Amino acid sequence: MSHPHETRFDGVRVRYDSAKSYDQLLVSLLADIGEKPVSLDGLATAGGWQSYERQVEPHVGPSGFMLFKLIDHGAWINKTGIDRKVMRVILGNPLIAITMLRHDVSAGLFAPVEVLLVDEGEGRSSLTYVKPSSLMVVEPNPELHSAAEELDAKVAALAAKVASGS
Repeated sequence: MSHPHETRFDGVRVRYDSAKSYDQLLVSLLADIGEKPVSLDGLATAGGWQSYERQVEPHVGPSGFMLFKLIDHGAWINKTGIDRKVMRVILGNPLIAITMLRHDVSAGLFAPVEVLLVDEGEGRSSLTYVKPSSLMVVEPNPELHSAAEELDAKVAALAAKVASGS
């Protein structure tokens, strides 16, 4: 019989408040990562890594990420009386993910990255995510830590870019 092994770790949640409306924030994010989700299942079933890179690159936005999935929590939570716009956005880039997964495939639990856009009312919004390195690096692994910190910086730059302005 197999027994589970638990590893406790602390995630770091990051929130960017924005003077943009929820709709403006969503439009800004999608303008960077793409408006149509990309299915990795349909890419590069044949060929090597270079072929795969060539198929992925056209889907990558200016920030280095592409859209994988939108989950509109606002569409269903209003049925419970919570009248808020809330969108979970799954974004990433397998060309970035491999820089971490090559050091620990369990980093794939947190790649791609997820951000949450929330309508904060009065024309304001927020973008929240959990810092990838705080999720991926749970045991000493300098190579993974370095790669994950690069991802942290890319996610922070995207968040700052789309949340800034009005």
